[in-house]
Amino acid sequence: MTIEYVDAGEAIDHSALSAVTGTAPAVTDNINYDRLLNARSESQNWLTYYGAYDGQRYSLLDQINTENVSKISPAWIFQAGQSGQIAGASTYAFETCPVIVDGVMYVTGWDGWFWALDAVSGQELWRYKHAVPFDVSLCCGNVNRGCAVANGKVYFVTPNAQLLALDATNGKKVWQKTIGDVRAGESASIAPTVIKDFLITGSAGGEFGVRGHIDAWDLETGEQRWRTYTVPKPGEPGSETWPADGEAWARGGANHWVTGTYDPETNLYYAGTGNPAPDFDGEVRPGDNLYTDSVVALDVDSGEIKWHYQFTPHDLWDYDSTMEMTLFERDGKKLLGHFDKNGYFFVLDRTNGELQHVTPFVDRIDWGVITRDGKVTPRKYPDKEGEPVHFYPGPAGAKEWTHAAYSPKTEMFYVPVADVGATATRRRREFKESMPYWGAAVQVDIDDMAGSVSAFDTHGEEKWRWRIDYPMAASVLATAGDLVFAGTPTGEFVALDSRTGEKLWEFQCGSGHHGSCSTYSVDGKQYVVVPVGWGGWLEGIIPGMLGAGHGSALIAFALPS
Repeated sequence: MTIEYVDAGEAIDHSALSAVTGTAPAVTDNINYDRLLNARSESQNWLTYYGAYDGQRYSLLDQINTENVSKISPAWIFQAGQSGQIAGASTYAFETCPVIVDGVMYVTGWDGWFWALDAVSGQELWRYKHAVPFDVSLCCGNVNRGCAVANGKVYFVTPNAQLLALDATNGKKVWQKTIGDVRAGESASIAPTVIKDFLITGSAGGEFGVRGHIDAWDLETGEQRWRTYTVPKPGEPGSETWPADGEAWARGGANHWVTGTYDPETNLYYAGTGNPAPDFDGEVRPGDNLYTDSVVALDVDSGEIKWHYQFTPHDLWDYDSTMEMTLFERDGKKLLGHFDKNGYFFVLDRTNGELQHVTPFVDRIDWGVITRDGKVTPRKYPDKEGEPVHFYPGPAGAKEWTHAAYSPKTEMFYVPVADVGATATRRRREFKESMPYWGAAVQVDIDDMAGSVSAFDTHGEEKWRWRIDYPMAASVLATAGDLVFAGTPTGEFVALDSRTGEKLWEFQCGSGHHGSCSTYSVDGKQYVVVPVGWGGWLEGIIPGMLGAGHGSALIAFALPS
């Protein structure tokens, strides 16, 4: 056994935990920027987090379609391990999105796990385990959302804010970098994005009063190329939206903890940012609080913010805007679509951030009103300590972090909707480093909730709605087979007709869904793979959900041979 002790602030990495059990084909050796630019054209693979840089979560595969989807069944199941309670209030959840390259699947898990699998059989090729200290400060679960692949390596982050590059053939560590300050409450869960010869990551930890940032790292060496803070310091553009005195800006949040999208024609990376800190106490941070709850468009070569749009100015409701910024075109215009936690669907011109229109996508919204031209009228928030306020949507949002899909074939978006409220009770607390910095106690309405997969056209008109009794909390997938795949909290994995919303197929997976499915093909046979394993901060707020404390798994579905 060999043990490598690294610098304070990093993990102690027990390299024996790599547990290399075999080797994988060298399929990532020729994954380069050109192939990633054209990822959708090779839909037999799922080369990036969203399947392509545009974030559409759309596949050209159509072997599985509306005519035959009722015949699909499990092709294999990989038991990833145990989910459930860990380390204080944090829980495991299987929130990943599998990446597939020429028959090899790369999957990240909670608590520093990484697996390489045979995508036809589900057989494990190798595994890696990064040792994560038990005392890492985590707001909302010990989770990871995915990896990136390029140049013979796979890249992923860990809860204790490490970025690792592994040899894709055997899982051996190539390099490791610290990307956040765990002592201050920073962590990481984002799936990195490879662009050109570097990759982009973001920080997590807004609930601990950290200052969010987005970073670029050299693919080969791990050296930092640039860092862009998402809360401006005094004197920088946007700093006028924070108090002129004090250090509210230095603990302002705005973390980028979900993967952004990229347009090579504009050379812009579109990053969503999280809530301000403290979440529910706006009196200590008067002003709009840029760039919280925003999309920031960054020049990928320099990290310079070229434009921004703020979805919830001076947020008092924990409405992160980290979710996907889906790139699409309409009438010759380059546009960006975003379903926000605040309950509104925004369409922007992605070249300059100019608002096109806003429409609500959930029935119950009472925190404030946004008109179609973008004017925001917020509701008054209680001033007194201990005074409760009930609001819709709750802090999980009208849509959680999990992702919508867009089909250029139907020209419709498919969004996983959560219709649930909450009560926040003012609890002002002084800032203390690495301690929770919420500003309120929050209770979710566990007896009054609903959800759906809803379809909207690009103008914001709802076309259909498939309803369930609980909030949707997993990403959806659209395919050229006119299908939409979605997983429910109660364990069902369903296929819907993308044009009508009719349920065509269902399989009970034995645990709730809180991750991102993907699709691929090997030797001409299409598979749909879904991570299953309930948990994260949602565990316990929805009574009777399957999977709390149960095993997590990957399940691949296919037509019979």
